[in-house]
Amino acid sequence: MKGLTVKGPAHYLTSPSLYPSGPGRFVSLRTKFVVFFSLIIILTCSGMSWYFIHSKRIAMTERVQDLGTILVKNLAHNVRYGIIIEERVILEQFIDGVMGVDEVVYALITGTDGQILAAKSKGRLDSPLGTVRSTERPFYPRPDIAEAVIKRSGAEPTITHLRLSGADTIPLREKDSTLPISTSGIHVETFYDFAIPVMKRSESRLEALALQEEETRKAAIAPSTPQAFGVVQIGLTEVPMQRELAKILRNFLLLTLGIITAGILCTNLLARRIITPLRHLAAGARKVSEGDLSTFVVPTTQDEVGQLTALFNLMTKSLQERNQAISANLETIRRHVTQLTTLNQSSTAITSTLDLDRLLSIVLQLLSANLGFARMVLFLWDSERGVATVGQMLGMPQEAEEAARRLEIPVYEDGGFAAELLIHGKPLFVPSIEPVADRISPAVLPWLRQVGISSFVAAPLRSQQRILGYLGADRGTQPCSQEDLDLLITIASHVAVAVDNARAYTELATLTDHLERRVQERTHELQTVNERLQEHDQRRSKFVSVASHELRTPMTSIKGFVENMLDGLTGQLSERQEHYLQRVKHNVDRLTRIINQLLDWSRLDVGRIEIKPEPLHIDEFVRDVVESFQTLAAEKSIVLDVLPCEQPITVRADRDKLEQILWNLVGNAIKFTPPSGHVSVSCSICDARYAQITVADTGCGIAPDELPHVFNEFSKVESAMPSSQGAQLGLFITKSLVALHGGQMCVDSRLGVGTQFYFTLPLDNAPASTP
Repeated sequence: MKGLTVKGPAHYLTSPSLYPSGPGRFVSLRTKFVVFFSLIIILTCSGMSWYFIHSKRIAMTERVQDLGTILVKNLAHNVRYGIIIEERVILEQFIDGVMGVDEVVYALITGTDGQILAAKSKGRLDSPLGTVRSTERPFYPRPDIAEAVIKRSGAEPTITHLRLSGADTIPLREKDSTLPISTSGIHVETFYDFAIPVMKRSESRLEALALQEEETRKAAIAPSTPQAFGVVQIGLTEVPMQRELAKILRNFLLLTLGIITAGILCTNLLARRIITPLRHLAAGARKVSEGDLSTFVVPTTQDEVGQLTALFNLMTKSLQERNQAISANLETIRRHVTQLTTLNQSSTAITSTLDLDRLLSIVLQLLSANLGFARMVLFLWDSERGVATVGQMLGMPQEAEEAARRLEIPVYEDGGFAAELLIHGKPLFVPSIEPVADRISPAVLPWLRQVGISSFVAAPLRSQQRILGYLGADRGTQPCSQEDLDLLITIASHVAVAVDNARAYTELATLTDHLERRVQERTHELQTVNERLQEHDQRRSKFVSVASHELRTPMTSIKGFVENMLDGLTGQLSERQEHYLQRVKHNVDRLTRIINQLLDWSRLDVGRIEIKPEPLHIDEFVRDVVESFQTLAAEKSIVLDVLPCEQPITVRADRDKLEQILWNLVGNAIKFTPPSGHVSVSCSICDARYAQITVADTGCGIAPDELPHVFNEFSKVESAMPSSQGAQLGLFITKSLVALHGGQMCVDSRLGVGTQFYFTLPLDNAPASTP
């Protein structure tokens, strides 16, 4: 087998185009797995730690503020009268009681004039990490805080967040008020200043004893107006809270680091548990890609990876078996080709020629001479096209032979002899063709009668379970017998082998020839055939057009003479004569319609029909067209009406072509509707772009298996009224005209109930369709 190259599965498995490539760096699945889960653990632990510390800080801050509020209110209540009498000893005693609280770093009592009545401070911290304060370095809040509190004169304390800066205290802004937390110590000391004014009212008896009589009278004039005698300020440091939060932060950091480390170790172990079987599987796949189909990967887990490994092993086993089967099939093919080559080299004269026509001629001459058949014909079947054509014949007149070579017998499941021979492969013995004329193809029956064949036998040409065609023969004036059929069946098998061998020999010889020259020759042949087909198509179209035009003139004359005779211009007609003339007129009209359809079909075939769309009020237009059919409908006692439209509808269509569409549909509806039936035409809006026209009848209907073919040209649709059928072009032309308008056409029918034809037309000023 020269020139035959067989590529095994290993060639495709090792092809580099099947593997992904790119400039990216390789990252293992294990690394991705560990990094992904590690990030999840880190983010989760960090988020939980931040949330806990933030909540703890808020709770501690609220506790400090509540403590400071209670202390400053109690102190303000206790020192009210001490401020009034300015007894510094009493004030200092109360301040000493407040300074006993650990968080309090200073206490300050100021008069209304800004004079400090009593003050005490624990001082600054000696070191950031220590707890000892130096009283030698006291600190107090700014005086402007007390001045602002006196002016406000509120019942609730004013809380100010401060930080130490050198020898001064600086208020913290809201965005800077976040508590600084560090595990290494306190870098900046912050504290809260709680300031509340000390108020007095005139109705107090102790105040009346301490104040002058004149001041008492002034206060009595406005007893409800509060007055501030001073301001009490307490400072609560945040250092204990900072140290407690730092301790919590340190513990949480250690705990978080422990959880993250343990999580990463567990993730690494889990990744190793999952990735290791995948690596084994990848190694096995690499071996398979290199052509080693005997690779087997041992499943180490009972999960999805284990199932994947089992499926991989099953796949490799299947590939190995398939590779063996392919090798066996290739060996069988090589052996058969060798046998065919040997058979062709040692064949007799009947199989030595490469010319199929010459081969068939030799075969028929030998069969006719040896078997005594008078006439023989060999049909070849083109299974792709579904047609059978004459390959060779013997004993036929020249005229019959030329007619036979133009035959193309369609082969399909219709119960005919062609299907029996070429589809089912059954031989035929026909003693007489007349009783079985309905089973013979309409294209072949006239030719058989022309030649004078009345009895024949036929056998399929079967080779290697393929039907190549069939061989038919007769004995002239003598009838054929069953023996003739048996003999023909035996000979047909040898003829089929000879035909098949000739084709195989031709194909094998052609494969060894120059491929480039063969392609060029085939291209030239195809171009020649295409030109001939185009020329044939042009001639056919021209013939149809010329013939149709030539037929219209005599048809018009005949119709005129018939109408004159019916009008009585040639004298009185008898009832029988008038009946015949009416039939003549009917058939002339029918021929005229057929001729017009042929002309339209020819124009459609060459694309010479143009439409001139214009706005048309469809309701009025349909009523005008339908009105012209009322007389015809009345003759058959058919009710013909136009259903009113729900709203005015204006379409864009060619007036003449739309009238032709309605003429065809309404005319067909009346034609196929029995007397006392009903035909209706309706219009409606289909959507924003199209209107729909429906022609419905209560006629004989169309069988479901015939519906897909009703719009085909020259379609032979079975009908309950076969006398009403014409050239079978009306619906094809109608649908083509609808398509030229940009619309669509469809049909819905039930056998014995009726038929509905729908078609759409574009509305006038309809929005353009988006692509």
